[in-house]
Amino acid sequence: MPWSTPFDEPIRLRGGARLTTLQHAADHVMRLPQEVQQQERWQVAVENLINAAEIGGGWVMFARIGMMRALNADARRPLTGLSPAATSAMNSPR
Repeated sequence: MPWSTPFDEPIRLRGGARLTTLQHAADHVMRLPQEVQQQERWQVAVENLINAAEIGGGWVMFARIGMMRALNADARRPLTGLSPAATSAMNSPR
C-alpha cells in the first residue's frame, strides 16, 4: 500500500492537528528528537507503519493503534529526564 494510505479515522494531536495518512504519521515521528524516536513505544509505532505500507490490510489499523498508544503514553508520562529540546518537541503542536 502507498504511504498516502489514509487511516480509517484521523489521529488527533494536541493543539488540533491531525495525522490522516501513514505518511503524516511517519513524518510526525521523524520530527521527534532522536532520543524520543528510540523509545520502545515509538519503535513499535514505526514498525507497524512500515508493515502497513508494505503489506496493508489489518496493519493499517495496527499502525493507527501503535501511534495512538505512543502519543497517549507521552500525554500520561511526566516529561522528566528528557532534554529541554525533547520536552519542547513533544509538547509543540504539529
